[in-house]
Amino acid sequence: MLNKVLNLIEAIAHMKYGFIIDNRKCIGCHACTTACKSEHDVPVGVNRTYVKQVEKGVFPNTRRIFSVMRCNHCTDAPCVEICPVEALHTRDDGIVDFDNNRCIGCKSCMQACPYDALYIDPDNNTAAKCNYCAHRVEVGRAPACVDVCPEHAIIAGDMDNPHTEISMLLSREQVMVRKPEKGTKPNLFYIDGDYQSLDPDTTGKSGPGLWNSQARGVGHYAKAAEKMMHNNDDVNLLQMSIDNELEAAYQKKETENPNYIDVLNGKARRVYDTPDKGILWGWEVSTYVTTKAIAAGAFLIPLLALILGYEVSNETKLISVGVSLAFLGLTGLFLVMDLDRPDRFLNVLLRPQWNSWLVKGGYTISIFGLLMTVWGVATYFEWEIPEKFLLAVTAVFGIILAIYTAFLFAQAKGRDFWQSPTLPLHMLVHSVLAGAAIFALLAVVLQPEGWMEILGTVISISLVVNLLTIITELSITHPTKAAKKVVQLILKERYKTLFWLGTIILGNILPLILIQFLPGQMSLALAGVFILIGIYVTEKIWVEAPQRIPLA
Repeated sequence: MLNKVLNLIEAIAHMKYGFIIDNRKCIGCHACTTACKSEHDVPVGVNRTYVKQVEKGVFPNTRRIFSVMRCNHCTDAPCVEICPVEALHTRDDGIVDFDNNRCIGCKSCMQACPYDALYIDPDNNTAAKCNYCAHRVEVGRAPACVDVCPEHAIIAGDMDNPHTEISMLLSREQVMVRKPEKGTKPNLFYIDGDYQSLDPDTTGKSGPGLWNSQARGVGHYAKAAEKMMHNNDDVNLLQMSIDNELEAAYQKKETENPNYIDVLNGKARRVYDTPDKGILWGWEVSTYVTTKAIAAGAFLIPLLALILGYEVSNETKLISVGVSLAFLGLTGLFLVMDLDRPDRFLNVLLRPQWNSWLVKGGYTISIFGLLMTVWGVATYFEWEIPEKFLLAVTAVFGIILAIYTAFLFAQAKGRDFWQSPTLPLHMLVHSVLAGAAIFALLAVVLQPEGWMEILGTVISISLVVNLLTIITELSITHPTKAAKKVVQLILKERYKTLFWLGTIILGNILPLILIQFLPGQMSLALAGVFILIGIYVTEKIWVEAPQRIPLA
């Protein structure tokens, strides 16, 4: 009896659940989507499972491909690694499950997932996704989508058990996974999978059409879908049809219309797609990255003056502490504002998952704030403390504060552009520039001190380094189409005006000209204003542009 129990425990310990989608059988009936919605009470406008449809060819020689999309239950799940509160976790049987009672709604998991498998539940503002119907599996039943599929096109089971159907299929059939280059080791496999259906970079976004209304943008909270549920407005399906759109494009000679060109050339095109979740990290994140740069820089610039041997008055030290703590407070405020569950923000500190850079950043902000407070209090009361040691420790946390967001973005594996190795330097240079700009502005209203003569030099050198960093970020070889598309968006498309005018000219070239050719206190202050605007514009572009690229 004991041996049987031990064998059972060992078998459970070696279980690894996975999915196979057999595209030879799938008929695109959407029964899996419906069953999933019913089983988990999934709100309108968001999906745990959906069927993407792609058309290839020119009528009458066409083919429609159905691909079931959902969580891949990755072995090395990036959503689990980035989640700051262990709301997402990998079970012993390989299922990537979630606990919405811990979730803070930071949306990091949505940025980390290369497969766009997560969404924010509009009913409780927490993350959700396919959890393999874990509650059914635990009582010996198959996931709801498996039971309802009329063609047995979805196969689920223990891949480590050689006697299961999924294990036997994996042994004898040629299968493929989505985005293997991400290194997540997905456990969702496709038999007869089609590359142009599984890779979003190979097809353009769906335009208006009879069968693709799902992609018309229900948005982050599915509000558009909810609005459609509660009105009786007529919908002209014929007017929505892609044939009419193409006819109109032809009549207007809109040869650049992507749908027109794709159909004309027989290229693959999406005809039914997942709703666009929009910009997940918006102005709050761009602003908090900017205020964080100022908070770190307000300390690093006086520290640099001390290192170079200049005398820094106690008044300046207190100003440094005050500015740094004020912008650190704003950073925390914007961080909390970006959460969909701000009432749970303390979970980051009280229920930390230490692999997440969101947790490391939260503790860095707290420790840096504490150290700055100690330095300010000691300076104000003129306490005898080992100031050099305190400043050295604070400097370490100040630099981490400046750059930790780069490592957080790097954990967002779904966004290829954020994987740039120069992003930490980008963040550090912005902190130095922001700190110098703040003191250039303060010098107008306060009595400037001798050490402030280095501000012009520091700003000039930092601007040159900043320009070189930007050139490197945009010109280095980008290994993926998604990253290359972001560069296109920045340089030539959606963000080109904001980039060239805001980042390059206003944020870098004009300050350099002012400092080099119009030296003086007012010119330095004006350069500081331009620099701060340029930093915010740059962060806005760097945060938003990669989110314009579809993940599925």
